[in-house]
Amino acid sequence: MVLSMDRWVGKVAVVTGASSGIGAGISEFLVDQGLIVVGLARRSELVEELAKKLTGKKGQLHAVKADVSNEEDVVKAFKWVEDNLGHVHILINNAGVAKENFLCNGDAADWKATLDVNVLGLCIATREAVKSMTANNINGHIIHINSVAGHKIPNFPGINIYTASKHAVTALAETLRQEFNHLGSKIKITSLSPGLVVSEMTTLSTEFSEERTAMLKSVPILQPQDIAEAIGYVLSTPENVQIYELTIAPVGERF
Repeated sequence: MVLSMDRWVGKVAVVTGASSGIGAGISEFLVDQGLIVVGLARRSELVEELAKKLTGKKGQLHAVKADVSNEEDVVKAFKWVEDNLGHVHILINNAGVAKENFLCNGDAADWKATLDVNVLGLCIATREAVKSMTANNINGHIIHINSVAGHKIPNFPGINIYTASKHAVTALAETLRQEFNHLGSKIKITSLSPGLVVSEMTTLSTEFSEERTAMLKSVPILQPQDIAEAIGYVLSTPENVQIYELTIAPVGERF
């Protein structure tokens, strides 16, 4: 099997949650590979700053302000892409949130916010990308940034509804694969499940307790570039090869 990103050069990739961490790392990697990348984020100014740093690279990064928990924002963002850059070939559903509280006495608003981003936002962005791909006969690729927590329940008190939201992502990826098979679509779907990664949801979070932050900093952890390179591997497979699930964890991970 020959791995190559050549067929994606000049094509449009949408990355949600592109303002920092994994999303920013993926965006930079894809630009280096020659893709036209659209970074969706609430803090679009951070994506704009990254775009300036990437000036002169093989590809190009565009910033679009959007909150993936807001359906109208997502629909408008994909319309902007179609009107200004062309059809979507790749979608990386990276946006995600985690709120530290407990199921037994937690805050329902935090639970809803988690589900709105991690589950419903992912579904809405996927729907809009599939519309573009299907209408234009594009054999595209959708990648859900899942988690090892989408396959097992880590002994991680305070993770509350986050694990359930990631188990939903696992189910949604497989459901989508079966739908594509039923419809005769050649669009690929991959669930990519990292272990702990340096991001604003882990060691860089300003919302976690001191105890939680200290614990996260004491265990093996991946860098955003590790995930970006895994994305490159998944996208480099030949058109007849599909990776349903890819799990990436740091050596020595305890969860």
